[in-house]
Amino acid sequence: MIEEIFSCSVIGVNGLIVSVEVDISKGLPSFSLVGLPDAAVKESKDRVFSAIKNNGFKYPMKRITINLAPADVKKEGPSYDLPIAMGILTSSEEIKPVVDLRKTVFIGELSLNGDTRPVKGILPMIIESREKNFKAAVVPWDNAREASLVEGITIYPVKKLSDAIEHVCDINPIEPYVNDLDELLNQQQNFDLDFSDVRGQLQVKRSFEIAAAGYHNIIMIGPPGSGKTMLARRLPSILPSLTPSEALESTKIYSISGLLKGKPLITDRPFRSPHHTISKISLIGGGRIPKPGEVSLAHLGVLFLDEMPEFQKSALEVLRQPMEDKFVNISRVNATMTFPASFLLVSSINPCPCGYYGDSSHNCQCSTTQIKNYLNKISGPLLDRIDIHVEVKKAEYEDLNKSAKEESSISIKKRVEEARQLQLSRYKNQNLTFNSQLSVKQIDEFCPMDKEAKSMLKSAFDTMNLSARAYHKVIKLSRTIADLDKSELIRGIHLGEAVQYRSLDRKYWEIF
Repeated sequence: MIEEIFSCSVIGVNGLIVSVEVDISKGLPSFSLVGLPDAAVKESKDRVFSAIKNNGFKYPMKRITINLAPADVKKEGPSYDLPIAMGILTSSEEIKPVVDLRKTVFIGELSLNGDTRPVKGILPMIIESREKNFKAAVVPWDNAREASLVEGITIYPVKKLSDAIEHVCDINPIEPYVNDLDELLNQQQNFDLDFSDVRGQLQVKRSFEIAAAGYHNIIMIGPPGSGKTMLARRLPSILPSLTPSEALESTKIYSISGLLKGKPLITDRPFRSPHHTISKISLIGGGRIPKPGEVSLAHLGVLFLDEMPEFQKSALEVLRQPMEDKFVNISRVNATMTFPASFLLVSSINPCPCGYYGDSSHNCQCSTTQIKNYLNKISGPLLDRIDIHVEVKKAEYEDLNKSAKEESSISIKKRVEEARQLQLSRYKNQNLTFNSQLSVKQIDEFCPMDKEAKSMLKSAFDTMNLSARAYHKVIKLSRTIADLDKSELIRGIHLGEAVQYRSLDRKYWEIF
């Protein structure tokens, strides 16, 4: 008798419905598993055998053939244990399900005693199941909180194989697991790091506010100890809150990477700070079977590269394409994956190897050649993709010793959220969420300027020799500054502030 049980797999960051076809026929006892299974899937034979026996059911000593369809897609991981066990028991008529198996997906790993274990990527699996009109999903208990975030499909959590059997046979029906996505997102966010800890550096704080409001890439240059890392690590405290769709999108990536660590949902924008020894594969993603890299783990959040010139130049150069396209295509012989990579790049750099070039209180020990080689580790095309260039100067004694309280992150975030709401309202029919995502065509539509701003832009383009990319980035940056000023029209003062954030590459890079 042939029985069909539905499960799900993960391809990239998306789910794929897998049909587990089980055929039990007369013949010498055997177990044949086809459909491009990997080693972990093949080993399900022994796990399923022990789980069925140890839960008090009879394992059919016949010829068992299992096909995982579509057969041309590689199947990975142990998530097929539960559907294979249910298929064998149903096909052998050991159990007689009452529920409609054609509207239910089964996902889960089994231990030898029949207990269920959590699997990676449950969120994209459940989202795909809902999109394919499945009405229910039976998942491991430890995956239930994450799976229940998806509306429109009923989640039944099971702790062991017998729970799933009793549920489908209506012997002991399971109560659906219910979670509230909005409640999780509305939980109070508490950040240990706050901008009120930073004394002085008003211009740099302003640049971070603009970066957060419009999601603009930013690079800081300054001597050691000036506060570059301190500022960068406080950026998450002023970033706009995730929308429900953004939270699910970010959680999908962490789910397939196995990095949720017991959390059902990513409620804060990610902040990734890889070490400078990271390889380009780890940064961009890849492997024999492609997996997300740091740029994808930072999707909808921040990718912080501290001491940027210390990174391998080849690793830095692979950032150029995702910074422009907001996604990564990774091709291998057996698979091609697309991973989202819409991140806010924050980077810091010293002006020279010793760090004190241009510092009046220290003597720089570097030669012109050393400074040139050091700065040239960041190429012109990469630098051109960074919207905001800001100099972080050494803190003055008066700033550090003053008793007046600095502006808090909560106060700054309030202005950022107001600017974000203007953008969400403006782009509600454009599939955009931030000004930095505007295309050239959309810039013409959504970035009106007064005469002073147009004149200033022309002057800046001619005198600063801006590239076409830098020209459009200045406009998008001025759009964000205008939003913070609650002005629909980009005025001269807005464009003037945007232009000043494009001057540091002339000060440092062009003189060497």
